[in-house]
Amino acid sequence: FENKSRLLLVSNSTLHGGGYLQHCQQQIQDFFGKNVKRILFVPYALQDRDAYTKTARDKFKTLGYEVDSVHETPDPVEAVRKAEGIFIGGGNTFRLLKALYDNKLVTEIRKRVLEDGIPYMGSSAGTNVSTISINTTNDMPIVYPPTFAAIGLVPFNINPHYLDADPNSKHMGETREQRIVQYHEEHDTPCVLGLREGSLLLVEGNKATLLGSTKARLFKRGKHTTEYEPGSDLSFLLTDAQ
Repeated sequence: FENKSRLLLVSNSTLHGGGYLQHCQQQIQDFFGKNVKRILFVPYALQDRDAYTKTARDKFKTLGYEVDSVHETPDPVEAVRKAEGIFIGGGNTFRLLKALYDNKLVTEIRKRVLEDGIPYMGSSAGTNVSTISINTTNDMPIVYPPTFAAIGLVPFNINPHYLDADPNSKHMGETREQRIVQYHEEHDTPCVLGLREGSLLLVEGNKATLLGSTKARLFKRGKHTTEYEPGSDLSFLLTDAQ
C-alpha cells in the first residue's frame, strides 16, 4: 500500500496581527501548487456556512484558487468524489464531525486522500478531524457525533492551539498539558502532537515536517514530553507503532 497522502495541518487560521490564513499563505500555495484550480471547502464547523464560505473564497481567490463549498452542492458525496483538493476550516470540532458523518463524508474523504492522493488542508477543527479521533480537541461538545473516531489520515492525534501554562497566572484550573496527560492515562491512546499557534504540519506520503514559526510539543503515553523546532522531521510519527 503506497501512502499517497498529502496533508497540510494548520493549528489556527488567524495569528495575532494578521488576516485570515495570512501567516501560512505561502505554504498553502506551495501545497496546492499550480495543478489544483478548485478547492472544495467544508464549512461545517461554523453555523453560518454562507458567511464562512465567503471568507474562505475571498482569501483563496487572492492565492489563485476557486472555492466550491460542500454545503452549496446537492450531493456532498459526489462533490468529494470530484474534488481536486479539500480544505476543512475551523470552528467547533463536535459540530464538524457530526456533519461529516451526517453527510456520509468520512470514509469518502479518507478514500480520496489516502488512495487518490488529493491534497487535504485542515485548520484547527479541520486538523482535529484529520487525525485518529477528536478526543484531544479543546472544544465544547455542543452536539453529539455518532463517534469520536475521525477521518484517520494520520495515526496520531493533534491538539491545535496548544497553550503553555502561564507561570504568572493565578488560574488554578487544569493546564493543557495535564489534560493531555489525563487522556494518556487511558489505555491504547496514540501520541498527541501539541501544535502551538502559528505552527503547521506538512505530510507528504511517509514524510512529515513541522513548519511555521513556533515549536510543537509531543506527548507519548508513559513517556516524557519532547519539544520540536520548526523545520523538524516528524516522519517517525507516521510509522511508529504507538
